[in-house]
Amino acid sequence: MASSSSSYNSPCAACKFLRRKCMPGCIFAPYFPPEEPQKFANVHKIFGASNVTKLLNELLPHQREDAVNSLAYEAEARVRDPVYGCVGAISFLQRQVQRLQKELDSANADLIRYACNEITTATVLPPPVSLPTGLNSVIQQNMAPRRRSVDHHPHHQFYQQINNTSTTGGAFSAPYLPWNDIHNRSGDINEGGGGGGGDGRM
Repeated sequence: MASSSSSYNSPCAACKFLRRKCMPGCIFAPYFPPEEPQKFANVHKIFGASNVTKLLNELLPHQREDAVNSLAYEAEARVRDPVYGCVGAISFLQRQVQRLQKELDSANADLIRYACNEITTATVLPPPVSLPTGLNSVIQQNMAPRRRSVDHHPHHQFYQQINNTSTTGGAFSAPYLPWNDIHNRSGDINEGGGGGGGDGRM
């Protein structure tokens, strides 16, 4: 109603472009207001005013607004791209949708692969076993590196006695060693046997 009332005051964009008087009940007035002259100019350039008039007369009143919006969109797209028109825009949007769909599929595949790896890891690794407190301490003591004490070794005591004697300046007394006893006995036997043989010859 507002557009119709405004058409009474000023001609619609279609009548102004066609340089004719805008009559009451003009079929263009509700859809081509005077403040949008470029809209009708594009539609007229692509489709022609007579064809648009025929199309609107064949449609029901509640379908005309959608039809005019579709014609205006197609006409603007043809003006910008005379070869493809709105088909070029539709193709561009379709390619963009396909690219985004591939990225979405790749992301979903990565999520599935990550979830499978988590499940496999949880299945392969056994659950941690908690040992009793006493058994755990025993295991830690057995696994700890043992330091061998050399203070009680006979050789260490022998050399320690030598060092103490040399430090204090006292007389050195060799410890008892079994091979010294064997050597002394063998020497006594040899000496006794040699003296007896000499006496016998004498």
